[in-house]
Amino acid sequence: PTIIMIIIVIVMTIFLSRTIWGYRIYALGGNEQAAQLSGINTRRVKLLAFTLSGLMAGIGGTLMTARLGVAMPTAAQGYELDAIAAVFIGGASVKGGKGTMIGTLIGAATMQVLRNGMNLRGVDAYWQPAAIGFVIIMAIVLDRARQDPRTAAFFKKLFKLARHPRIFLKSSEALH
Repeated sequence: PTIIMIIIVIVMTIFLSRTIWGYRIYALGGNEQAAQLSGINTRRVKLLAFTLSGLMAGIGGTLMTARLGVAMPTAAQGYELDAIAAVFIGGASVKGGKGTMIGTLIGAATMQVLRNGMNLRGVDAYWQPAAIGFVIIMAIVLDRARQDPRTAAFFKKLFKLARHPRIFLKSSEALH
């Protein structure tokens, strides 16, 4: 499975970064209306994107069936949240148009480490999706902070206060 994953990541990285269809997928993800106005057939690009997504899901399902030795319809239940988290951790923007295969791979590895860590620490299975949801929210907040100057300024002030908490104290209180 690891070799197949590496091959898929390499092929898809080349496809997305070096072909006209890859550029069109990024353009569509960035701004559908602008892509359509620039002459891209957005319906065909969407069809290609969903076809590739279905192909990858099929490969993943086949690999999981081979690993488990049986085809279970509920075998990957709950993985959709991990997939969303992996994409956002990997640097994809909520607004679209950004993100890479390598970033998603790093995000998936991070999610697997988080999931394994929670299992090793004995975190209840009902709390794990909440933790992953928190990770998704934090990834979105950090993405927003990266893009919006006002939010970035807010976080800079917040982290500055965290490093120097005494600036809120009066000078007489700081001495005690």
